[in-house]
Amino acid sequence: MEKPNVLIIGAGGVAQVTAHKVAQWADEFGDIHMASRTQAKADAIVDSIRDKGHAQGRMITTHALDAMDSAAVADLIRRTGTRIVINVGSAFINMTVLQGCIETGAAYIDTAIHEDPAKICETPPWYANYEWKRREDCEKAGVTAILGAGFDPGVVNAYARLAEDEYFDEITSIDIVDINAGSHGRWFATNFDPEINFREFTGTVYSWQGGTWRENEMFEVGREWDLPVVGRQTAYLSGHDEVHSLSNRYPGADVRFWMGFGPHYINVFTVLKNLGLLSEQPVTTAEGQQVVPLKVVKAVLPDPASLAPDYTGKTCIGDLVKGTRDGKPGEVFIYNVADHADAYAEVGSQGISYTAGVPPVAAAILIARGEWDVKRMANVEDLPARPFLELLGDMGLPTRVIDADGDRPI
Repeated sequence: MEKPNVLIIGAGGVAQVTAHKVAQWADEFGDIHMASRTQAKADAIVDSIRDKGHAQGRMITTHALDAMDSAAVADLIRRTGTRIVINVGSAFINMTVLQGCIETGAAYIDTAIHEDPAKICETPPWYANYEWKRREDCEKAGVTAILGAGFDPGVVNAYARLAEDEYFDEITSIDIVDINAGSHGRWFATNFDPEINFREFTGTVYSWQGGTWRENEMFEVGREWDLPVVGRQTAYLSGHDEVHSLSNRYPGADVRFWMGFGPHYINVFTVLKNLGLLSEQPVTTAEGQQVVPLKVVKAVLPDPASLAPDYTGKTCIGDLVKGTRDGKPGEVFIYNVADHADAYAEVGSQGISYTAGVPPVAAAILIARGEWDVKRMANVEDLPARPFLELLGDMGLPTRVIDADGDRPI
């Protein structure tokens, strides 16, 4: 069977990991292409792949692309003969890239929910605001569209599906816990695009509890978690993409997302927010210049990709899932631990980018093999979890589970 050509859109920290992994697993694909608004950024990533000795003998062709232009996306897909598009660019381009895939019949993969640059924290469920409105179009076109195939969302969705398939007759709660216990050595920085990072936390925190959406303020609800490898860590109830799709599949369960933050991050974030510096709305300076405060903050903070060389420590991300089997209650913790230094040694990126950038490549491989080529739109929890998680183990993101039998690989 002919191997499908693949197109990676984006050239940030996550895209670097994705490109390295596609290169490492190049035998699963046909021609490899990479596109970015700034072609030189894609060229630099290709150079880093060559430096690591990946994809020897294989050409990775780069392109300049305005991914906000769906016609330009469709044209590039046609010119390159692409059959699988991995969108690891900004969350602002999801719908135009998806439209390009629908027009051409190419499979589509992304790692986060679509965002409108002018809106923050829209009415839930967030996937219903944009992506899910194109379900029928995908099915009519026979287009496989896998939504949220990063780590969270993505792998954590698969953890919930694994618990459904192998542990419980009924799931009663899903608590997703994301802890970065690493240190980048900077006074202040965000681990991925500062604009996207801050937008996640400036609005209302939505969780799904008691069969309804519950609202809280950011940093209002926190608790201490005792986790493998990283130990005791404080995490706060946060709004996040996967809550919005998991609540759709498990409407009778409580679904919450918890993210770890230290006092320093909270202090800096609070000052920036209270000063209005995290606003996405333009303001006019005394000199008559119009600027967006959030974009100014982004411009003065370190590029997340620059953090990688000095990053130490580990991450722990997992699902605490509770439910019943044969009428008896139980719980499992399904998780991954990643090492920042190991990620840098392998692909030149820090661990946050690594955990987000590997899973969409696994999804692309499963589409190429036919296992996930479902010819419709799906969130990760709608698809068989074990093939995905086992493949991720082979690719550097092994899954472990703590259950009644102890702590072990899945």
